Amino acid sequence: MMKKQKSNLKQIRDKKQKKKNQTAISQINVYIQSTFNNTIITITDNGGNALSWASAGAGGFKGAKKSTPFAAQIAMNNALDKIDTRSVVNAKVFVKGVGSGRDGATRALAQRGIKVSQIKDVTPMPHNGTRAKKPRRV
Repeated sequence: MMKKQKSNLKQIRDKKQKKKNQTAISQINVYIQSTFNNTIITITDNGGNALSWASAGAGGFKGAKKSTPFAAQIAMNNALDKIDTRSVVNAKVFVKGVGSGRDGATRALAQRGIKVSQIKDVTPMPHNGTRAKKPRRV
């Protein structure tokens, strides 16, 4: 009876494990969010499905070192290592934020031999600002 339960558990465990769907992707979208404290990089396919992500903090940098261009370069290399870059030819880059890691991450992408077809700044800009204070009653 115990043998039967163990084999059933193994079958259930095998069904739960997902198979990774490895398809050749020729174009990727790279989202670089660069703040004063960290740099976060997300790589997606054309449908917007996330393929990999990395950040300077996850790369082992702490404190003020997370916001440096070198940390952003390491984060970009870590994100690209998680996907198969042999079939990737083009990349569209979307940069958000004001941090210093913007250029470092983009240069690391170009150093890997991936052609950057577009760089777009998608930093949110307020077009009317915050609501003014009410006038003071005396």
